[in-house]
Amino acid sequence: MDAPQTGEFAHIGKSVVIKGELSGSEDLYVDGNVEGKIELRNHSLTVGPNGNVKADVTAKAVVIQGKLDGTVNASDRVELRKSAVVTGDVTTQRIAIEEGAFLKGKVDIQKEAGKATGSASS
Repeated sequence: MDAPQTGEFAHIGKSVVIKGELSGSEDLYVDGNVEGKIELRNHSLTVGPNGNVKADVTAKAVVIQGKLDGTVNASDRVELRKSAVVTGDVTTQRIAIEEGAFLKGKVDIQKEAGKATGSASS
């Protein structure tokens, strides 16, 4: 299991189903089903290999091993592991996509947190 190794984190097991808004001030590991919204402004979200998230995510760092359907807004970093299936737009400063990962959506790399960057209109 690739759960966060440092500090405290909350764990949502693979048999857990949550519908609604999740927010917190600790790292979160989701291996179950979450539908709605996840907000962890200064902390990280890890979607485990059994995780199935249908939510808009706002976090400092996001690591995806399972399935995520929704927008991802990470102030620091997004990492898509080889088993990741992501459908939705990703906004972050840094992104890592392993070979084999699936991403359908737009990727917007920000230069600095808090500073809006101009994007080309088509």
